[in-house]
Amino acid sequence: PHDPVMQELVGELSTCSPTFRRLWGAHDVRTHGSGTKRFVHPVVGEVELAYEEMALTAEPGRVMLVYTAESGSRSQERLRMLASWAASEKVPQTAQDEQEA
Repeated sequence: PHDPVMQELVGELSTCSPTFRRLWGAHDVRTHGSGTKRFVHPVVGEVELAYEEMALTAEPGRVMLVYTAESGSRSQERLRMLASWAASEKVPQTAQDEQEA
C-alpha cells in the first residue's frame, strides 16, 4: 500500500478497466491453505513440496506452514540428500552457545 509505483499502476488499471475497478474495490482476497510449491536448490535442483497452512490458536493471526515431499518421490530423495549433507557439516556455534560453554 505504500509503494508509489504500485499505487500508480492500480490507479491506471482502475481508470482503464471497469472490471478491474469493481474487483479491486471488492477486495475479495483469498488465502491458499494448501497447495504445492517448487523450490530450486543450487546443489540438488528442483524440489516440489506439498504445503498445508495451520492456524495457531494460541497466536491469533499467525499460521504455521508444513511442507512435505511425496513418499518415494525425487523430491523426497533430494531432501534426504540435503539432510545428510547438513548433518555431516560442522554446525557453527552461536555467540550464546560460546558464552554458555
